[in-house]
Amino acid sequence: MIRLVRSSTLREMNAQTVEMHNRAVYEYGRAENLAVDVENAQALLEEERTAATDMGENLLRCQDLVETLEKDLAAVRDELARAEGELSVLRSQQLLDTEDRAVLRMLLRTARKQEAQAGRVHILFRYGRPHSAHATWEAAQSKAESEGADRQGWTSPSTTDEARPPTEIAWRIQSLKLGSVK
Repeated sequence: MIRLVRSSTLREMNAQTVEMHNRAVYEYGRAENLAVDVENAQALLEEERTAATDMGENLLRCQDLVETLEKDLAAVRDELARAEGELSVLRSQQLLDTEDRAVLRMLLRTARKQEAQAGRVHILFRYGRPHSAHATWEAAQSKAESEGADRQGWTSPSTTDEARPPTEIAWRIQSLKLGSVK
């Protein structure tokens, strides 16, 4: 069947075709822009994935670094505790050393005082010959008694003893000032 189309209808149809063509071109351009936008979005998404992966790796490295630093901190704290213990021991040792020095100074002063007071030496003679020297009279007497002298036979020197020669007296103690013999 043949259909007759009027020219006004044909113009309308041509106008609609042009409009549809223009609309199709517009939509095609829009679709191309959307395709470019999708490609750009995919590229950005890939960059973001890479950045997220890098950040994840950085996070893991940071966590490893934090663990290492915590271990180092624990080791430093242990070393500090050890050093504080050693310091405590050294301080107590220093106090002991200081106390020892104070005791030694006191003993030295005491010895010097005794030396100043004991300006005498007691010589034990046996038959006129020097036998031994002692710091005290009692020490000389004890030595003579340990060698057989009579415990009760000690008397103060008298004028009669001086008349007897020293070679005839078995045991005799004589006190001398230090520095008096040349």
